[in-house]
Amino acid sequence: MFRPQSRAVALPATLAALALGMAGCAAPKGELTLSGDYFTHDPALVAASAPGNTSGNWFVYSTGDGQVGDGNIQIRRSDDGEHWEYAGEVWQEKPAWLEEAVPGVDNLWAPELYEKNGTWYLYYSASTFGSNDSVIGLATNTTLDPEDPEYEWVDQGEVISSEGRNFNAIDAGIVEDQNGTPWMSFGSFWGGLQLVELEWPSGQLADPAAEPVLIADRGLPPNAIEAPYVLARDGYYYLFVSKDFCCQGLESTYNMAVGRSRTIEGPYLDRDGVSMLDDGGTPLLSTEGPRVGPGGQSVSGDLLAFHYYDEALDGAFRLGLVPLTWDDGWPTARWE
Repeated sequence: MFRPQSRAVALPATLAALALGMAGCAAPKGELTLSGDYFTHDPALVAASAPGNTSGNWFVYSTGDGQVGDGNIQIRRSDDGEHWEYAGEVWQEKPAWLEEAVPGVDNLWAPELYEKNGTWYLYYSASTFGSNDSVIGLATNTTLDPEDPEYEWVDQGEVISSEGRNFNAIDAGIVEDQNGTPWMSFGSFWGGLQLVELEWPSGQLADPAAEPVLIADRGLPPNAIEAPYVLARDGYYYLFVSKDFCCQGLESTYNMAVGRSRTIEGPYLDRDGVSMLDDGGTPLLSTEGPRVGPGGQSVSGDLLAFHYYDEALDGAFRLGLVPLTWDDGWPTARWE
C-alpha cells in the first residue's frame, strides 16, 4: 500500500479571505487561534523558545507544492506563534541528485528540523505517489533566520533510500537517547515504522550497513501507520504516530496515537500495555466536529503541531497547534 501524496496547494482567494476573516473568532479551547497563512501539510514546528533558535521567531517547515518553488519544502514564520506569514522555500530548485534517486519526484515531503551544536539539520522526504522507492535527504544551516547573512541551506545528500526494500524512507523524526546518540525514526505503510542510528556532526547513518529496527507495525495490509515522532521525557521515549488515511480531504481518517518505552529501540507499549508492534497505541487526537483527520505531527516545547482538514474552510488543510498536557506520565491533547 502507499502513503497518499501530501501535496500542499495554494488556497483559492475565497478560502483565504474566509480564513483571515475567522482570525478574530475564538478557537476551540486548547487549540491556538491562528491567522494569516497557516495552510501547511506535515508541519515541523520550531517554537521561539526552542533550543538553538536564536532568531526570536517561530517557524514551521512543511511539505512543498510542486507548482511553487520547484516543490521544495515551504517555510512559514511567526512573531507570536499565532499569526503566520509565508517565508518562501528552502531552495528554488531541488538538488539535482534527486532526479536520479527518485525519477519523477515533484514536491518534497514531511520535513524535520533538529539543532545540534549550532547546526540546524533539515531532513526531508522525496518520493512519488504510490511508490516506496523513496529517499530521506539532509540539508544543514547555521541559522533559521532568513535575515542572517550566514543563512543558507546546504545540501548534504541522501541519508537513506528504501528502493527495493520493504519499508518506506519518508517522514523522518530525530531524537537523542540518554547518551546523546542521535536516532532517526521514519516510515509509512509497507513494513511499518523503523529506527536507525545516526551520528554527529554529519547527521548521516552511523552504520550504512545496519538494518533498521522495527518499532511499530499494524500487522495486516495496508499497514496504515506513518509519521513517527519520538520525544524523550522523564526517562521515557514517547512514540507519536499517525494512523489510517491522510490526504483525502474531509474523507480523511487520520488520527494520532502514542506509546512509550524505557529504551530507544523499544518495545513501545500503550497505556494498556499493548505493544505498538501489535497495532497498539493510546489514542491522542482524532476527528472532532469540523476538524477532520489530524496527523503528520511534530512537537516543540509543550505544543503539538499537525495538519487537519477544516470543514469551515470547505475542507482545506491547515495547521493545528494544541498544547500537550501530561497525565500520570502520558501525553494528552484536546480540542476543547
